[in-house]
Amino acid sequence: MSDERERDTRSGAARLRGVLARTTRIARWEVFRSTGTVDRKTALVLVGLLLTVGIVGISVADEGLGLEDELYVMAVDEDSQYHDVAVESDSFRVIGLEDLEITDDGEDANADVVVTQRGQIGHVGPNGAVAYDAFRDAVKEYNERRLSQEANQTAAYPVLVDLEYRDRDLGGATADGSGTDTDESETGDDSTTDGNGGSETTDGTGDDSGTGTEDSSDDDGGTTDGTSGTGDGSLQVPDVGSGAVEDASGTPGSISPPFPFQSLLLAFLFVVPMNFVIQAYGSTIMDERIKRRGELLLVSPASSREIVAGKTLPYLAALVAIAVAITVAVGGGPLSVAAAIPIALLFLAATFVGAMLARSYKELTFVTVTISVFLTTYTFIPAVFTDVTPIALISPLTLIVMDLQGETVRLGEYLFSTGPFLASAGICFLLGLGVYREEDMFAQKAIPVKVIDALASRLHGYRSVPILSMLFIPFVFTAQLLAVALLFAVPETFALPMIFVLAAAIEEFAKSIHVYAGFARSKFESSLRIAVLLGVLSGVGFFVGEKLTHVAQFVGLPELTVGVAAFGPALSSDPLLLLALFFAPLVLHVVTAVISALGASRGQNAYAVAFVIATLVHAAYNLGVIALVA
Repeated sequence: MSDERERDTRSGAARLRGVLARTTRIARWEVFRSTGTVDRKTALVLVGLLLTVGIVGISVADEGLGLEDELYVMAVDEDSQYHDVAVESDSFRVIGLEDLEITDDGEDANADVVVTQRGQIGHVGPNGAVAYDAFRDAVKEYNERRLSQEANQTAAYPVLVDLEYRDRDLGGATADGSGTDTDESETGDDSTTDGNGGSETTDGTGDDSGTGTEDSSDDDGGTTDGTSGTGDGSLQVPDVGSGAVEDASGTPGSISPPFPFQSLLLAFLFVVPMNFVIQAYGSTIMDERIKRRGELLLVSPASSREIVAGKTLPYLAALVAIAVAITVAVGGGPLSVAAAIPIALLFLAATFVGAMLARSYKELTFVTVTISVFLTTYTFIPAVFTDVTPIALISPLTLIVMDLQGETVRLGEYLFSTGPFLASAGICFLLGLGVYREEDMFAQKAIPVKVIDALASRLHGYRSVPILSMLFIPFVFTAQLLAVALLFAVPETFALPMIFVLAAAIEEFAKSIHVYAGFARSKFESSLRIAVLLGVLSGVGFFVGEKLTHVAQFVGLPELTVGVAAFGPALSSDPLLLLALFFAPLVLHVVTAVISALGASRGQNAYAVAFVIATLVHAAYNLGVIALVA
């Protein structure tokens, strides 16, 4: 027995070495072929892209954007009280009044803002009004800097505001423990300190008399450690996982909502190069089909998995190298690279599927642009709300923003954010491999037909049906998360009906499309018994996979109304109710999957009608459950 095991081990190691050798050989050939096709114009574009990313990254990381440096011209004498204001402002270039030139009609000049010798301020030309507003802001900033340097900070800032964030709790208690039906718990708790050390309340408008300042900030006093709260612990900082929004402190006019603009812009630099790399990757896959170069690879000893892995590896390595370079340039950490890799994988996987489905370079261009827009939107939009709502965690770009802000990320948050991307990438590659064969690669079939072929190629008996239903869960989860992210800010009157229907339609499509593909490609017999059996298998498989989405309960999405509509209510503490809510979806998924399967067995039109019926049943169930729990 030991000899047989040793021989099996040696043979397994030999097979692995063979797979690695063939994959590496294809990757090396892909690198040589790609670099040989890069012309001078393409090289210049790549160099320009690298310079742009580098310049923007360094400028934002070190000195800011600098887009408004010397944007306006101001004419003012050196002895004017406004001269130092203009000199210290980056937005203005200063010239003397003796250098001012104005046209005869007085409509244009070589300056946008003019300060006369009497101290009067005026503006000239088409940019004058905007420049005048910018100068007013510069005056406020100038005064703020002077006030912050005053030795007597109490005199400089008679009114200071400490803003502490509360969790949304419409039916909870106020700070004194009394009940309330107002939405006071949604707002910040503004408390102020007067010049004598006493405390008073303010509405946060900054209209209290005696302030003496406007839109100023405090650099020395009035800060808070963010740990204060009420006795019942109701005061909490809204967080995204473990990254918390810092409590704001300062004058009423200086406090603004948190927005990680700089970190968000730096994180976006990770996504921009991906859009260019996938263009080259899609073109090389398309070359194999249009120029029929893939025939030589298909008849080689290498399997389709080894071919695709070898052709993908150089582009993935390039994206990882770019991510590492950008991370070093902007001062990020290993988390930024680890969060960028799943995004890169999904970009490549979606492009691979698109290149396998497209019939021409024109169609490929449309597909890659669509992929770029969708994935860029999906990764960027949620990250805007990094400091506001847990919805932001659906995008790995949020992890990069948090890393650049110096916040810590737990393992569960990383898996929640990157898991759907990694799973979706794997499934895309799996479906693309289903049509990486001669009858599909070189045939001019419509995209929907090839999609059905790709799905049917993964059906190997009845057991494949529940497996595919489970594999589609990442797509369902991703689509529903995107719907929640897009609709959470919409008024609930419109958002709730839309999310009910969208969530149901997404799930029903994932449960039934592969069943329809099986009937359409004669993988299964079109009979009533087989349709019911496939529906039951698909519903059970989807139910098992859906339980994985309960991770959403632990990142705060059920606290949002649209999150409840998409993913169901939060887990209950009542054992009986918890058991009912856990197994009731099994009946729902089986019933609706059977409805869709019966329609799929009768053809395309019958499947469309059955799909609509199943969606409406599913939406009605979701509405009923939420109304019952509420």
